[in-house]
Amino acid sequence: MSVNNDAKFEDGGEAPLHLGALEAGDLEVISSLVQDAVFPITEMAWHPNERRFALLVNRFRWEDDGRDRHGAERVQSVLAVDNVLKVASQGIDRREQDMVLSLLSVTFEPGEDVSGHVLLTLAGDGAVRLETEALEVTLKDVTRPYRAPSKKTPDHGV
Repeated sequence: MSVNNDAKFEDGGEAPLHLGALEAGDLEVISSLVQDAVFPITEMAWHPNERRFALLVNRFRWEDDGRDRHGAERVQSVLAVDNVLKVASQGIDRREQDMVLSLLSVTFEPGEDVSGHVLLTLAGDGAVRLETEALEVTLKDVTRPYRAPSKKTPDHGV
């Protein structure tokens, strides 16, 4: 009889993240969790009919308390922004299909009433600006954690 010794989220008392932000303060939490997430440019999509912009990112697991025990981990997550009316970008060329981008932060610039702009700031002076009717952002882990290829925790020299 074989025993499956694969790690499970439950083993460490951790669960996959599934968070939402309807206010700027909530978005700060999501931003801290996706800091240093990396993703191929091909994993960025805007669905105008659904008014949704989404990224499939490989995010560093900043919330992981077991890092000393098992090493640095990443997990694939979907970062989705709903109520998107318009998308603009700078510093990135969508034709460069091999480009890998690094997400530094996600912030909200309020407009009138509940409208505003969600700003995805990328390393290397890139940015994506999403005009939104109302702030609605979700972050959902969609795979099991995996050992970070670099085996290191991102360091900003701060």
